[in-house]
Amino acid sequence: MTIRQGGTASATVAAAPIRRARPIILVAGNPNSGKSTLFNALTGSHVKVSNYPGVTVTRTTASLELPGVGPVELVDLPGTYSLSARSRDEQVAVDAVLGRGGTRPDAVLIVADATALARNLYFVHEMLETGARVVVALNMIDEAQAQGVEIDVARLSARLGATVVPTVARSRRGLDALKSGLTSAIDAPRRSALSVPMPAETRKDIDAVAEVVAREMPASQEAARAWATWILLSLDDATDDLAGIPAAARSAAEDVRRQSTASGRNLDLEIISARYAHVDDIVRDVVHHPAERRVSWTARLDGVLTHRVWGTLTFAVVMLALFQALFSWSEPAIDTIQRGIAGLQNLVEPVMPPGPFTDLVTNGIIAGVGNVVVFVPQIALLFLFIGLMEDVGYLARVAFVIDRVMGRVGLHGKSFVPMLSGFSCAVPAVMATRTLESRTDRMLTMAVLPLMSCSARLPVYVLVIATVFRPGARVFGFASAGAVALFSMYVLSVTAALTAAAVLRRTVLKGPRPTLVLELPPYRRPVARVLLRNTWRQVRSFLVDAGTTILALTIIVWALLSYPRHPAVDAQFDARRATIEQTMPEGAGRGARLEALAGQKHGEQLRSSVGGMLGRVLEPALTPLGFDWRIGVGILGAFMAREVFVSTMGIVFDINDADEQNLPLRDALRSATRTDGTPLMTPLTGVALMVFFVLACQCASTLAVVRRESGSWRWPAFMFAYQTALAYVAALVVYQGGRLLGY
Repeated sequence: MTIRQGGTASATVAAAPIRRARPIILVAGNPNSGKSTLFNALTGSHVKVSNYPGVTVTRTTASLELPGVGPVELVDLPGTYSLSARSRDEQVAVDAVLGRGGTRPDAVLIVADATALARNLYFVHEMLETGARVVVALNMIDEAQAQGVEIDVARLSARLGATVVPTVARSRRGLDALKSGLTSAIDAPRRSALSVPMPAETRKDIDAVAEVVAREMPASQEAARAWATWILLSLDDATDDLAGIPAAARSAAEDVRRQSTASGRNLDLEIISARYAHVDDIVRDVVHHPAERRVSWTARLDGVLTHRVWGTLTFAVVMLALFQALFSWSEPAIDTIQRGIAGLQNLVEPVMPPGPFTDLVTNGIIAGVGNVVVFVPQIALLFLFIGLMEDVGYLARVAFVIDRVMGRVGLHGKSFVPMLSGFSCAVPAVMATRTLESRTDRMLTMAVLPLMSCSARLPVYVLVIATVFRPGARVFGFASAGAVALFSMYVLSVTAALTAAAVLRRTVLKGPRPTLVLELPPYRRPVARVLLRNTWRQVRSFLVDAGTTILALTIIVWALLSYPRHPAVDAQFDARRATIEQTMPEGAGRGARLEALAGQKHGEQLRSSVGGMLGRVLEPALTPLGFDWRIGVGILGAFMAREVFVSTMGIVFDINDADEQNLPLRDALRSATRTDGTPLMTPLTGVALMVFFVLACQCASTLAVVRRESGSWRWPAFMFAYQTALAYVAALVVYQGGRLLGY
C-alpha cells in the first residue's frame, strides 16, 4: 500500500482563536473504529470516569501534553455512527460538539477506520458541517494495507480541509504526528463549516430553520445551520432530547417537515443522500482498490457465522458459554462475597451494643451493601463477554442471525443477548441494553427483561415444588410433576416476555418493526487492556449509580420488616434465652434450642412489623389467588430480592436461616392451614404462586437499574405496575380456573 501524505488544505478562516487556560479536545468516532484504543494510547492510564451532566452516559476524560500547547483535556465521546439523536450517546456527542449547555471544544479528534472509509467519512462530514476544528486519525491503516487498498492521504486532507494522520493505535504508530496535528488545529483560526452540495429546496428548508435557531439560540450562523440540520434529522426519533430546543425552532422544523412531506419529498433522504454523494465522490478520488478482488477469509467465515443453520448453531454454543459463565463461573465469586458479608455481620454484631442501631448496621447497611456487591461478578463477566464479542466483530453477526426471530415481535436483533442474560440476572441484562442504538428499542427491551425467569426465582420454585408435589408424582405416567412444573415456568417466562414485547411495540412504545441496518465489521483481535478497562467502567458505573439506590431500597424494605419494635416481645424472649442458658449445659441441644428461640423471636417481630401488618391489610386482595397474609409478607420481603421470599417465609414460620432445602420449612408449609381449616399450600396454590413470581417485577435492584438507565422513575414505575397487574390476573385465572375445574 502506498500512502501519499501531505499537509492540511487551506480553508476560509474566521477570527484568531482565544485559547482557554486548558483547551478541550473531543475524541469521537464510529464504534469499532479503534477510538478507545487510540484514546488509551494517547493518555495512558491517567483517566477520570464520571457521567455527562444531566444524562447517565459514562464520560471519560484524561490529560494530554501537547508540544507547544501544554496540558489539554481529552474527552472521549461515546462511539456513534452519526450526530442524529437516535440514542443518548448521539445526544451527548451533538451537545458536546455544538456546545449545548456549555462552551464549544477547541478541536475534535475523529478516529476513522481506514478499512471502512466511506462509512466513517459520513461522520467526519457531519462534524465538518458544524465548523469545528477537526483532525482525522486514519486508524488501522495497516489493515487497509493488508487488503491492498491505497489511500492518498494528502488528497483526502485537501478534499476535507482538515489534517489527516494515518495511525495504528494498537502499535502506537503515528501518535507524534497526531499530537502535532492537534497542536496546529488548536492554534489555527476556527474554520468555516463544510458546505455539502444539496438540492436547492433542501438548502432552503435548512436555511428557514437556521434563521429561527439563530434568533432563538446563542449560536453563530454556522452553528445555527448545524443545529437546524440536526433538529430536522432528529425530530422523529428524539422527542425527549429536543426538550432543550426553543419551541419556536422546533415548531419551524415541524412546519418544514410537514410541508416537505405534503409535497412528496423525503427530507431525511435528501440530506443524507447529499452527504453520501459527496462522501462517495471523495472516496472515488482518494481510494484505490486492487484490480483483483480475492475472496477473503473474513468472507468465508461470514458464510458460516451468518448462515441460517450453522450461524444459529454457532450462536447457541456461544450463548451456552455465556450462560455457563453467568451461572457457574461466577458462583465461586458470589459465594465468596456472600460469605464475606455474613462474616462481616458476625464480626460487627458482637462488638456493638444490642439495639436498633446495631440491627441497622448489620441487617440493613451491611446486608444492603452485600445486595449491591453480589451482582459484580455477573456484571463483570457479562460485559467482558459482550465486549469480547463486539471487539472481535461477532456481536454484529449475532444481531444479523437472530434478528429474523426477534423482529417478528418488535424487538431488535441485538436485544437477544440482554434477554438471554436475563435468565441469570436482570440487573446486568438491563445494563447490557446499552448496545442498542435506539432509545425506543432499549426501553422496550428493558420493559420486558424482568419477565425472563432469573436465577433468583429458582429457590422459590424449588421450595414450592418440593412442598406441594409428592416426590413420586408423575404427569402422563412418566414425567415428574415437579420437572414439568419447573419447565412450564420457564416456558411461561419466555412466552410472556415475547408477547409483552409485541403488545408494547404496538401500544406504549409504538413504532414499526425495527429495521436492522448494519455493516459487518472486520474480525479483529481485541486489546486486553482496553477490554478490561471498559469492563471495569461498566462495573463502576453500576456500583456508583445503581448501587446507591439498591442500598437505599434494601434498607427501606428491611425497616418495613423489622419495625416497630415491641419492648415486651424483646423482654419476653430475652428472659427465655436467659433461662435456657442458665438451665441447659453447653452442647448441641442447647445450641438448637437457642437457634429455635431466635427463629421464634424473629417471627414474632416480623408478624408485628409494618410488613406484617401490610400482609394482613393485603390479605383480602390475596385470598382470591389462594394466598394468605403469610404469603403476602413473603412477597413483600421478596421485593428486596426474589430469593428472600424463602428466608422470609422461614421467619414467618419461626424457622431461622431457612433456605429452599430446609425440611422443617417445607413441613411447616405443608401443615399450614387457613382460618377455615383447609390446607394453605395445595398444588393449585403452589402453581398460582409460581406464576405470580414469574410475571411480577419483584426486584428492587432491577427497578433501581432501570431508573438509572432510563434517567427517570417513570419507566420503573410503569414496569412495576403493568407486571404486578399481569401477575395478579394470571395467578387469579390459574387459581380460580383450577377450582372451577375441580382441582
